Amino acid sequence: MRLIFLGPPGVGKGTQAERLSAQRRIPKISTGDILREAVQKKTSLGVQAKSFIDGGKLVPDAVVIGIIRERMKEADSKEGFILDGFPRTVPQAQALISMLLQDQRSIDRVLNFELADDELIRRLTGRRSCPNCQAVYHLEYNPPKKPELCDRCSGKLIQRSDDQPETIRKRLEVYRSQTWPLVRFYEEQGVLRRIDGSGTPEEVYARLTAAIG
Repeated sequence: MRLIFLGPPGVGKGTQAERLSAQRRIPKISTGDILREAVQKKTSLGVQAKSFIDGGKLVPDAVVIGIIRERMKEADSKEGFILDGFPRTVPQAQALISMLLQDQRSIDRVLNFELADDELIRRLTGRRSCPNCQAVYHLEYNPPKKPELCDRCSGKLIQRSDDQPETIRKRLEVYRSQTWPLVRFYEEQGVLRRIDGSGTPEEVYARLTAAIG
């Protein structure tokens, strides 16, 4: 099964992708995770991407497409995958179609997670992450066992620069202007399903599994 998860930052699509990945035994491919790792390691890609991420802007298509192309060459993606954070623009979606056609593959479903802006901002400002192992927590919904410390590796948790309120608003504006056209793009292809992102993670997951069958 080849899936794409769409939705604004903070809607919870990453959490749902992790759960579905474990259940269906297909990899979750997250451009956000790949980019953050590159930034942490200060690779040439990471240095290039950091200025865009810190400013709440999208990383240019050419950089992201290159990352995805390399990742999809790996063996674990041959039987299916969940794309989280890609594509974000129509040109990226068109590049993905071309990539998949080379292997005679196509996308089965596109899940668009939806939630009100006020709730998105509340969720994101409470998020904390571990720079060592990339674990993500939330002060309200999923707090660490010990304040400010990661459960996995005991690293000190941080609030990412792109989870600050002003940056969040910029990210939502960028999402609306550049990513929202993807909804229409995939609606026209007949593969889009809308998912209400409100409620508990279990409630959202039930809606997700019903949508993909």
